[in-house]
Amino acid sequence: MTEQRPFHSNASPNIFDFANILKKAMTTAETALWEELRNRRLNSLKFRRQHPTGQFILDFYCYDMKLAIEVDGSIHNSADVMERDSGRTYMLAEWDITVMRFTNEEILKNIKLVRETIKSFKK
Repeated sequence: MTEQRPFHSNASPNIFDFANILKKAMTTAETALWEELRNRRLNSLKFRRQHPTGQFILDFYCYDMKLAIEVDGSIHNSADVMERDSGRTYMLAEWDITVMRFTNEEILKNIKLVRETIKSFKK
């Protein structure tokens, strides 16, 4: 059984502070995807960037869909980070949040396919 979590679910003030820092230092791929998601540009859905939840900061989050979108750079190819990402995805699933992952390359080379993939998501 999944546990329902509040909007920012127990995120500490430090997590909020770090999320604000990350908003100002988004990668090129994150910025490109944000341009597609911001201001309800995708299916009129509200996405938030660098959204704190628990001990995590989600790159992008749509509360209505319970969908987290993560933008992965090359560091996510290392075994340690892949293991951490897997644990994080598992914990978010326990809170009924689905994680969709895209690489920087996917976003920068084929943003249209990324948009269509997100648009086709069904909970």
